[in-house]
Amino acid sequence: MSPMKSQNVSRVVLASGVGAVLAATALLYLPELLDGGPPRPPSPAERAASAAHAGAPAALPDLVALIGDREEWLRENPDDAPSWAVLGAAYTERGVRLGDARDLSRAGRALDRSLAELPAERGNLDAQLGLGVLAGARGDWKGAKEWGERVRKAAPRRWNTYPLLIDAYNGLGDRPAARKAMERLEELHGGAVVRGRAAQVYRDRGWREDADATALDAAALAATDAERAAAHTRLGQFAWERGEAAEALERYGTALRFVRDHGPALAGRARALAVLGRTDEAQRDWRAALARQPLPEYVLEAGELAESLGLDGDARAAYERLRSGSWASPQAEVVLGLLDADHGAPGAAVARLRAAWAEGRRSVAVADALGWALFRAGEPEKALPYARQAVEEGPRSAPFTYHLGEIERALGRTGRARRHLEEALRIHPAFSPLHAPRAAAALARLGEPDPGVVPEDALSEEDLKRLAASGAREKEEAVPEAAEEQETPKAQRTRKAQGTPEEARAPEEAEASRGTG
Repeated sequence: MSPMKSQNVSRVVLASGVGAVLAATALLYLPELLDGGPPRPPSPAERAASAAHAGAPAALPDLVALIGDREEWLRENPDDAPSWAVLGAAYTERGVRLGDARDLSRAGRALDRSLAELPAERGNLDAQLGLGVLAGARGDWKGAKEWGERVRKAAPRRWNTYPLLIDAYNGLGDRPAARKAMERLEELHGGAVVRGRAAQVYRDRGWREDADATALDAAALAATDAERAAAHTRLGQFAWERGEAAEALERYGTALRFVRDHGPALAGRARALAVLGRTDEAQRDWRAALARQPLPEYVLEAGELAESLGLDGDARAAYERLRSGSWASPQAEVVLGLLDADHGAPGAAVARLRAAWAEGRRSVAVADALGWALFRAGEPEKALPYARQAVEEGPRSAPFTYHLGEIERALGRTGRARRHLEEALRIHPAFSPLHAPRAAAALARLGEPDPGVVPEDALSEEDLKRLAASGAREKEEAVPEAAEEQETPKAQRTRKAQGTPEEARAPEEAEASRGTG
């Protein structure tokens, strides 16, 4: 394969915007495919570039081929700033997909080299966007926002800036800005990737029907096997979150027919199999998923399944792997916080998550995890606002709702606790092999409410405001009648004989009228 010139490849992965920098100029670097010469099968690196131009995910082997191609090219052409930007973005994507923090360090060096060869003030937007994507991959949403807004200011119609901005705003807890960025993305670009991104935004807002319909659109528009696998995995995720394990299993199976070792689909199928009682197959799929894509959230889920099955040695090994690893994932802080909160170190979880919150990492996932860690550390009063924020501002999430219910139960808010525990199990009766049974047990301990009695604490804040307003109106309307009931019979007869002030004036006015007539 002759070395390609520098090129850009797009891959939005794990809601982090990873690889979006690579899409903008891919067509410039496919000369063999576009110069009118005799057709031939594209090389793996060329396939990655072609997927990039469409904004689609690249197959992992193609991404690896692109990295090798750019490394070889740059050994002979070290002053090629665009190729350094491509290489940096590709390292970032591979690092997140494989959970390898070493690739993130390589990405930083490559992107810095790109800016050294072509500074930002001379228009090196690719490297700037790449640094934003790298910041997001590390969970540094402030840095991601700063880089993304610089690029947007310089090139407001560059569509592949907006996935990064959506993730950055969500990571900082600025959901209105994220929605505006999504609207702008849809104005600038279409296709499967943007429809998939829109589906995720709808899901995050709790619009389940819209999310599923838009995800189906994305699947219909998918043009490559990698893109189809991503689209059907998203559909599986949505079915799983609705508590529909059998449908999720089918959708994950479809994804795996397109890419047989697709990591997210393997992980999703493992969850569904466990709920359906096929635990041996579930453990097999977890092993395959972790071999393909060892992300911290997968390690935690696999460990908790093992713990639920009484495989304490396997569970301990998973938890130790999490604590000792170096993770290339924007979700690492949340996962490690939940690990410590649930498995022996809630104080450490609080410290970790409070630090993340202070640094501006204020996604609903961080809010939920911090609330849960505070609860597990014995501070339910402090936990409540964070847990409530996660439920009110986040997606319809069984884990979030369960956490809020348990915190309310600890505070003696029995009505609200019952309502939220019931809701968590209604959203997904088997949302976690460890925590769903605990939610059911907590609900059973609360018992049934007294018939005909609605505890005040079971009502939402909005319900209480509406009742207060309604009660005030009823009180005003009832004042004359209540006053009449409190009068003595004599006072009532006197008042009725005298009439109201208006009635007392009426005869005088009538007499005056007759006199003037």
